Amino acid sequence: MTSHKAQKNPNKLLIKRVAKGNQEAFGQIYLLYKNKVYNTAISYLQNVEEAEEITQDVFVTIFNKASSFKGKSKLSTWVYRITINKALNQIDKRNRRPKPTKEIEDYHRADFNHPGVILENKEKATYLFSMIDTLKETQKTAFILSYIEGLPRQEVADIMKISLKAMESLLQRAKINLRKKLIAIYPE
Repeated sequence: MTSHKAQKNPNKLLIKRVAKGNQEAFGQIYLLYKNKVYNTAISYLQNVEEAEEITQDVFVTIFNKASSFKGKSKLSTWVYRITINKALNQIDKRNRRPKPTKEIEDYHRADFNHPGVILENKEKATYLFSMIDTLKETQKTAFILSYIEGLPRQEVADIMKISLKAMESLLQRAKINLRKKLIAIYPE
């Protein structure tokens, strides 16, 4: 007989099964989160190959660390945290490398294609993502999770391990900073 709590939170039961090595449960988690993980990674990295690599790495981590999930947060919160940490680590690694030539940088930007963007908006989206990329790390996280991923504000605050009020303040500052950058480029 399944407990009332397990019925209420089937994802918690799934991750417990993964912790015991259950491949089927891991496959279910993969199907539930693969698009969310990839979309979040591509929003941060703006590079298809790196986003694919991070996505694989996130699921390896989920499989290997499933027993460390204590259920104090939602499973999705834990998955997003892993994804964001890996994406930010990749950005740090990228920033430590010698800077690529302008042509290589332009090639990687041109190759970037967010799955949620309609083709005719691709040029605007590429520019917007380059502006998002200039935000402070915490503002970028609040903006991506709230507006790109469409997560509820409280879940974004939980993922970031901050209060709802602090997250909303970050989001407000991110919007103000983006608006300033966009107005500088596209004055009315």
